Amino acid sequence: MDDQIEKVSIIISQGSLEGIYPGLIMANGARAEGMDANLFFTFFGLDAIHKNRQKHIKLASVGNPGLHVPTWIGGLPGMAGFMTRQMENRMAKLDIPSVPEFIEMISDTGAGLYGCKASVDLFGFGPEDFVDQVKDQIITVGDFYQLAAGGQIIFT
Repeated sequence: MDDQIEKVSIIISQGSLEGIYPGLIMANGARAEGMDANLFFTFFGLDAIHKNRQKHIKLASVGNPGLHVPTWIGGLPGMAGFMTRQMENRMAKLDIPSVPEFIEMISDTGAGLYGCKASVDLFGFGPEDFVDQVKDQIITVGDFYQLAAGGQIIFT
């Protein structure tokens, strides 16, 4: 097959560790392969680019079938923090950057990072709430579709 993907636009809508990392990894990989990449953060995915929240992203420990533990165990006090630390330790051993480092690294490659205006308005945020790589790039869904035109849209 000779059709090469030249551009991807990735939507990150979840605010959990396992909801944010796939999009970051895919965007980083796209840039490494020479593709244009845009990241569009909406709903709880905004936590990845929120100044006060991005360092506190947790693994979803309740009702997460990928953890292979009963839901009631995931709901025990402190379990989300414990499981998050375990996952972060494993990622550190593999030299996977933290969310803030990943956001900065991806931005430095020239990828576009955008916040969803509707979600920003819904949660009462303003440009000052976001990291420098995004604070001036809060866009509408229509703007996102224009950026995505001609490429693949990926929803994580």
